[in-house]
Amino acid sequence: DALPIFVVNPGDTGGVIGQRLQAADVVLTAGAFVDAFTANAKASGIQPGSYTLLKQMKASDALAALLDPANRSVPRVTIREGMWRSEVFAALSKGTSTPLADYVAAAKDPTALGLPPEAKGNLEGYLFPATYEFAEHASAAEQLKTMIGTTTAKLDDLGITPAKAHDVLTMASILEAEARTLADREKVARVLLNRIADHDYLQLDSTVSYAAQRRAVTTTDAERASKSPYNTYTHLGLPPGPIDNPGLVSIQAALTPATGTWRYFVAVNPETGETKFANTFAEHQKNVALFQSWCRAHPGKC
Repeated sequence: DALPIFVVNPGDTGGVIGQRLQAADVVLTAGAFVDAFTANAKASGIQPGSYTLLKQMKASDALAALLDPANRSVPRVTIREGMWRSEVFAALSKGTSTPLADYVAAAKDPTALGLPPEAKGNLEGYLFPATYEFAEHASAAEQLKTMIGTTTAKLDDLGITPAKAHDVLTMASILEAEARTLADREKVARVLLNRIADHDYLQLDSTVSYAAQRRAVTTTDAERASKSPYNTYTHLGLPPGPIDNPGLVSIQAALTPATGTWRYFVAVNPETGETKFANTFAEHQKNVALFQSWCRAHPGKC
């Protein structure tokens, strides 16, 4: 008979696995499994996860089955770059069958999740985009803690101090939302820095869309007039925190802005991401006209 599922938890030793295999009637004795485990140099490579095994197997066969990736299933979730916290929670919930409410509840105790104090309790920007394999029955809090830990480790690897990390992630989240290529992201970073230096409003639709929690290429007059601190049409400087969860390319672009005097940019083809940069408002208006012409040619896309 096939067992419904046999779970190996992170940190399980050969002895612990053997005892549970014996209790589940997979092997006759835990000792036989431990002997097979000790004799096989690859045995320490057993990965946490769920395995389909048979009852009453030879200990060496049970070990071989646990070392065969084909027998292992594990909740695997891919979090794309640029997703909002709310979208990350939804993707995690769908991928691991953990209730969405569990993530919302876990986010209310950011200290327990290892969120740096500079984030002021907001997980946005600290949920690193990647493909994650979570242990079977990992709680929402454990999943979020893993993702936040991945972000802080990446920042540490890049030599970004905790004091600077929040601004870097905020800038990176805007670059993630506004440009496709590394080169364009580095140029957008320079535009933002040039405008901040001149005490000009950043006027970014991406931050306005975030405030409205509405995914769109363009924003409405009402959204651009909102009192949200994320509205960069009415508040100077960077928004108070990240507007999405940026990937490594955007974080690197935030650290290495291009050299230039541009003050404006616009994606003239939202499908390909082609972006044009300008030094003067007159040049920018010509580029905006190209964007508007693209929108007219692609109804419903802007």
